[in-house]
Amino acid sequence: MNPTMPPDQPSPPDSDAPRRRLLAARAAHWQRTRRITLALLGVWLATGFGTVFFARDLAQFSLFGWPLSFYMAAQGASLVSLAIIGAYAWAMRRLDRRYVRELGEQA
Repeated sequence: MNPTMPPDQPSPPDSDAPRRRLLAARAAHWQRTRRITLALLGVWLATGFGTVFFARDLAQFSLFGWPLSFYMAAQGASLVSLAIIGAYAWAMRRLDRRYVRELGEQA
């Protein structure tokens, strides 16, 4: 309650509310962006480091007649990297559209 206004009058609308909503939407957007980035970096780490670390264990399995560890080193890592780039582009496009929608609702 504003002490300079009589108690029977409503207080004026908060002029800082749109800015706070914008900052909240921006913070949520960046939190989602970081979550997507960390998840995809985890997948990249698992395929890059995991296939090298477990190469002997993966050699027991074959894919198209080649040991899985050899296939992952020769082809799989590149394909996984392309898939990660595609997933990131798709997820960020979706996330950016959601952010723009949230900004439009606040205007």
